Amino acid sequence: MITTSKKIDPFTLEIVKDSLLAIGDEMFIALARTSMSPIVYEVLDYASGLTDAKGNLLTQGNGATGFIGMLTFMVKETLNKFGEQDLNPGDIIIINDPYKGGGSHLSDVGLVMPIFYNDKLIAFSANKAHWTEVGGKDPGSFTNDSTEIFQEGLQFPCIKLFEKGRVNQAVVDMIESNVRFPDLSLGDMWAQVAALKTGEKRVRELCQKHGEETVLASIEHYLDHGEQLSRLELSQLPKGTFEAEDLIDTDGIGNGPFKVKVKVTITDDEFICDFRGSHPQVPGPVNCSLTALTSAVRVIFLAVTNPSQDINDGVFRPLKIFTDKKSILSAERPVPVSNYFESMIMGADLIWKALAPHLPDRLSAGHLTSVCAVTLSGIHPDSKEPFLIVEPSVGGWGAAKGADGASGQFCLGDGETYNVPVEVAETRYGILVDEYRLRNDGGGAGEYIGGRGVIRSYRALSDGQTATITYGRHITPPWGMNGGENGSVNQFYVEKANGDIDGPFGCYPRYPLQKNDVVKLMTATGGGYGNPLKRPAQKVVRDVKNEYISIEEAEQVFGVRVNPVTFEYEETETRKAFGK
Repeated sequence: MITTSKKIDPFTLEIVKDSLLAIGDEMFIALARTSMSPIVYEVLDYASGLTDAKGNLLTQGNGATGFIGMLTFMVKETLNKFGEQDLNPGDIIIINDPYKGGGSHLSDVGLVMPIFYNDKLIAFSANKAHWTEVGGKDPGSFTNDSTEIFQEGLQFPCIKLFEKGRVNQAVVDMIESNVRFPDLSLGDMWAQVAALKTGEKRVRELCQKHGEETVLASIEHYLDHGEQLSRLELSQLPKGTFEAEDLIDTDGIGNGPFKVKVKVTITDDEFICDFRGSHPQVPGPVNCSLTALTSAVRVIFLAVTNPSQDINDGVFRPLKIFTDKKSILSAERPVPVSNYFESMIMGADLIWKALAPHLPDRLSAGHLTSVCAVTLSGIHPDSKEPFLIVEPSVGGWGAAKGADGASGQFCLGDGETYNVPVEVAETRYGILVDEYRLRNDGGGAGEYIGGRGVIRSYRALSDGQTATITYGRHITPPWGMNGGENGSVNQFYVEKANGDIDGPFGCYPRYPLQKNDVVKLMTATGGGYGNPLKRPAQKVVRDVKNEYISIEEAEQVFGVRVNPVTFEYEETETRKAFGK
């Protein structure tokens, strides 16, 4: 545990802590307001924050929960490569190497800036944002049929974008020449730079106001306090070893499914997640690095301990993670990782599945799990300029003890992110959104029903468009809990202009679309909780009215016969017998 000789009154500690949190929030807002890409300013697929001088996370303004922890690894790789002696005021480092600090895929570009006060390194500001383009073989850069990292775009192996305040123009020129939408990518880069400088300015002001020694001592206290809160929550969890297994459906190029497993051991002092025995890394791009897995495990660790607490590295001191080398959950160069999020989120979902029966008040049944990533490109019919849609899809979350699942929400890895609004999509892109509604597919039945997935249909308005779509859990549905039924799978169809229907698919690279072809994206319903025959009849009638379930499903699954005109009901013999 970190200790300090400086005694600081508790009021100052709180003021400095809240100031650090406010700096993180200001950095987050600054990036969104100055970025050029909808994936950043609409979807919020980015994160920003501060670390201490050793790379320990202090505060993180977060859109995508899957980035929790990745800022730390970016900074630590910067320190590992340059050391304090080769870092200067005004330096900014660019990094997206998935295996060394970058952590996710090449599209998520990180920037790191050392913060100096009185010529002493005291902190770092850092951020990570999903660029619309970083080059590679396919528009949008992250694809689902790459076979090596070199096909997925530009790699920035922890190099200086700025040195002593002077931009490295060669790097900027290299980016401009290798991405399909340089205005968007470079616009986002400059937005990230602005956010970093905002963080640097505010930290220096904090030191001027309270003194360098006070700020550094407050940081140490803040990390220790995070650890204390985490261990307090840990002491209240059930102790023992809990196991779960599941399947990753495909690697995108025809292989799979792949078994993954976890053994979670909870003691008074540690929360240990052992993924050893999971499938080795695979030829297709669903591999994730240990950094990505760590970030996902941190998300579920927060969910089972104290999800409302402020995030810092002290919180995660009790957490331990073990994997095999070159696992699908701990991949090493040069295997592809562009769809890393499918394995990463599955890692968190395994812990969720193992602990949910023992923590029913905190964890629900299974959810859609997949990011359900959509990349659609073509030529806009009006402007004749190329366009590119890059976005995740919402779906259903699992039901829980005492509550139906949430409908139309992003998966665990996306967190507080958003869709590109229909109005923005239709204005900027060469498509129409034919429908956007809840999907009522009969999945997730239970005493408490799983949240509904959605149907979102894109109609192509020009010839020669292509869609690259990656839907995990298109074979293995979200799991039910305590007698609840499994949810449904993620899938999509293509309704051709001539009336033919192609599909269903889960994963497809560059599907060719002509004018008036419709891509019908359908996401999963979450798992149910409890026996469906225990759901109150009045709720079943309400579900029929709201079109969450069909009249046939109400009778066959829930044992309630509903009149479609009057909505009067009676219980079936099966339900009556169950009640007795």
